[in-house]
Amino acid sequence: MSNWSAKRVLIIGAARQGQALARYLSSQGARVILNDKRSGTEMNDIRTSFDSTSVECVFGEHPLDLLDRVEVVCLSGGIPLNLPIVQEAVKRGLPLTNDSQVFMESVKAPVVGITGSAGKTTTTTIVGRMAKAAVKSSRQAWIGGNIGLPLVEYLDEIAADDIVILELSSFQLEQMSISPNVAAVLNITPNHLDRHGSMAAYSAAKARILDFQKTGDTAVLDREDKGSWDLLPNVKGRLVSFGIKQPPIGETGTWSDGRNIILQTASGSEKVMSLDTILLRGEHNVVCVLAACAIAHAVGLSIESMVAGVKGFTGVEHRLELVRNWQGVQWYNDSIATAPERTMAGIRSFTEPLILLLGGRDKDLPWEDLARLVHNRVDHVIVFGEASFKITAALGQLTPGERLSSIACASDFQDALYRAAQIAEQGDVVLLSPGCTAYDAFRDFEERGNYFKKWVNNLP
Repeated sequence: MSNWSAKRVLIIGAARQGQALARYLSSQGARVILNDKRSGTEMNDIRTSFDSTSVECVFGEHPLDLLDRVEVVCLSGGIPLNLPIVQEAVKRGLPLTNDSQVFMESVKAPVVGITGSAGKTTTTTIVGRMAKAAVKSSRQAWIGGNIGLPLVEYLDEIAADDIVILELSSFQLEQMSISPNVAAVLNITPNHLDRHGSMAAYSAAKARILDFQKTGDTAVLDREDKGSWDLLPNVKGRLVSFGIKQPPIGETGTWSDGRNIILQTASGSEKVMSLDTILLRGEHNVVCVLAACAIAHAVGLSIESMVAGVKGFTGVEHRLELVRNWQGVQWYNDSIATAPERTMAGIRSFTEPLILLLGGRDKDLPWEDLARLVHNRVDHVIVFGEASFKITAALGQLTPGERLSSIACASDFQDALYRAAQIAEQGDVVLLSPGCTAYDAFRDFEERGNYFKKWVNNLP
């Protein structure tokens, strides 16, 4: 839908995506109701921000009678499909959409979409840096979606010759029926099973980024990730791949010879950059750079732009972010690691003695692989939050001869930090890589990460 004039719209969820969509639709002449379960007191600042608009704010509950007054329901990221008001909307046949779908219906510029269970924020950020290095004169690169700006609010400013880089979550893709011109699936591993219910449903949501592409579009897949590569039959246009190992001769993709990032095309291979250019820890970040270079090539960006995007990049906030070296102990904030798979990548990034902080709210994900890795790569584990029992059960007992020497259960997040500070010794790394969401104690992983950073920086 591109004409929103006089349309009656309900937006459920008044976080940044919902607010941005409300402002945009209101500016297009829609009659918007913005709804959130948080109380009017909590939402007072947001209500005030809409005082000069026609947006109606309904906070504190999700009354079903709101559906009597609307034609379309827009879901903000994270709104569960089993919410009674959403189920009732489906029962009544009201169409569901979200800010990303609305954006894709109206944007004039070519769009790059990036999804995956892990690494999508880092990869999107790097591709955005590459695109900014490449654009000339009046052109502009726009980076947003699931990170940064909800770009729907800037639709009127995005020109046809600009370029848009979007991070897309499974929650956003679930409602979308338009695919980006260049669509990348970095990987698919267990995540958000509390929302999707099964790996099959989760994978299907991710696959939607490819499902509506045309023959002139490009798909970017990981040759070495089964979840991503299993989507090969879904590719309708050109394929560009990435992975550590070299692709078959004649195929287009990126790889590494152990010293360099290399781009291979049908006409041959060329060096993109030395691995020394990458300042990020861990092989998983090398894979992110390989993905970013593959995406950049698919878009038509130069080698020089790829190098410029990587050079000097020290990572995104809350992803293996060095907070402080305190009395010879390095404290790292990896709060964005909200699944065991991402915690495993964080652990593998270190060879130093490791104190690991695990916990929060579980997403119905398997912990067995992480538990095995912890026993052999971590010295001390401190568990906190709602998922403490599940995590400690997965970790099991200490075993003589393995590296893991202690498992402690903290009363809350702050207690976990105190315990880490008490046992840390010079040369250790304290790693907050929780493997869980923050919703049991914080608004989101960013609030948790910021609390961690403030606490660490206040250590005497």
